[in-house]
Amino acid sequence: MIPLEKHLKEFGMRNCPVEISVSLMGKKYTMNIVRNMLLLKQKRFNEFLNSLEGISTKTLSVRLRDMEDAGLITRKVIGTRPLKVEYYLTKKGEALAPIMIEMAIFSMQWEPKKIFKDKKPRTVKEAFGTEMLATIWD
Repeated sequence: MIPLEKHLKEFGMRNCPVEISVSLMGKKYTMNIVRNMLLLKQKRFNEFLNSLEGISTKTLSVRLRDMEDAGLITRKVIGTRPLKVEYYLTKKGEALAPIMIEMAIFSMQWEPKKIFKDKKPRTVKEAFGTEMLATIWD
C-alpha cells in the first residue's frame, strides 16, 4: 500500500487538506463559537462565556484569539466607555455554515439516540425549521 504522503505529493500537495481543516476547526469550542455566531447571532465575550458549558474565560480568550489569527473572525473594539468588544465572522468563517449543516445532517441521521429524546432520526429542516436555517444566511 502506498502511503498517503506519496499520493499527496503526486497531486502537488504539501499537506492533507482534511488535516489542515481539522487543525483549524478541531480545537475545543471553535465550532461551538462559530455555531453560536451563526445561529444565535452572538458577538460578545460574555454571550459566548454564558452559553458554552464548561469553557473558562482564559480558554475563551485563547480560542477567540486563535480564530482571529486563523482569519475566521474579526475583532471590533467599540470606543465607548466602558470599551466594548464584538466579534464577527469573516467570509472565511461564514464559509463554515454549509459544513456545519452537513455535520448536523450526519449526526441527526446516524446518531439520533444521542441527540433526540425520542431517539428518532430527523432532517435539519424537521429539527430546526426553515426560519432558523434562514437566519444563518442573514
